[in-house]
Amino acid sequence: MGAVLFCSNLDDPEEWRGPLTKLMPDLDLRVYPNFGKAEDIDFAMVWRPPEEGMDQFKNLKAIQSLGAGVNQLDMSKLPPRVAIARLVDEVLSKAMAEFCVLTALRYHRNIDVHERNSRTKKWEYIIPRPAEQRTVGVMGIGVLGGAAARLLKSVGFKVCGWSRGPKKLDGVECFHGPDGLYRMASKCSIMIGLLPLTPETQGIIGKKLFDAMPQGSYIVNVGRGGHLNEADLLPAIQSGKIAGATLDVFNAEPLPDNHPFWNRPQILITPHVASTGGADTAAQLVVENIRLARAGKTLVNQVDRSKGY
Repeated sequence: MGAVLFCSNLDDPEEWRGPLTKLMPDLDLRVYPNFGKAEDIDFAMVWRPPEEGMDQFKNLKAIQSLGAGVNQLDMSKLPPRVAIARLVDEVLSKAMAEFCVLTALRYHRNIDVHERNSRTKKWEYIIPRPAEQRTVGVMGIGVLGGAAARLLKSVGFKVCGWSRGPKKLDGVECFHGPDGLYRMASKCSIMIGLLPLTPETQGIIGKKLFDAMPQGSYIVNVGRGGHLNEADLLPAIQSGKIAGATLDVFNAEPLPDNHPFWNRPQILITPHVASTGGADTAAQLVVENIRLARAGKTLVNQVDRSKGY
């Protein structure tokens, strides 16, 4: 029986130890950098790999990302023999869906405008519209995006979804491929980014997308910072093409103090808190992947390296 390495500067290993050992009493959990012999490690739970990399762990079978994505791992630097899995559980999906509905309702009900008006003592009555008159687009309708699309639909919004290849989602108008993205954008006055970050999706939230959307639309990015072409957003806001943006993820985190986004009242910045996985609920998934890895089987939410997610 091998040992499990825990390596993260964001997560508390002791929050995970109890739920994991409850499900796997013989678990040997070792916390970086005090992991003993490298050859003992056959499974790793990682947010970011250690600076010296993962090649030292010659018996490593699999890496469980401690996030819903894997971009922070830089897969090009990980041993090709090692399977990689994303951490997506029910609680994380629910939290992400809630955040997406919260931001969509904030814009739909003009709360962003009322927030700014309240600071200048401006009384402006804006007639609320029914949710059925608003179309929200979700870029990326996998596990997280699908959960968000379904909850948005339950509130009453018209919902469109976009993916790289064809998909079907009940009650959601689905689009795919490059042309499909811009056809969808023409219908949506709120666009939510929930894509994996790949070379194809780098900078996908930019001028071309903004131009395809109706005047005065809104952007929500909860995927990865690399999806947003930052240089395109400020001109779009200044022109009124984009009325506001909620940004939870950034190329540099924390966002530097001198970043121009801080000075734009139309931009709401949240510190990468749209959704997080909890040890109590995610432990079952991790334990299942430990057992699958040791049996030489495909992991739950295993990453396709050719796609990058």
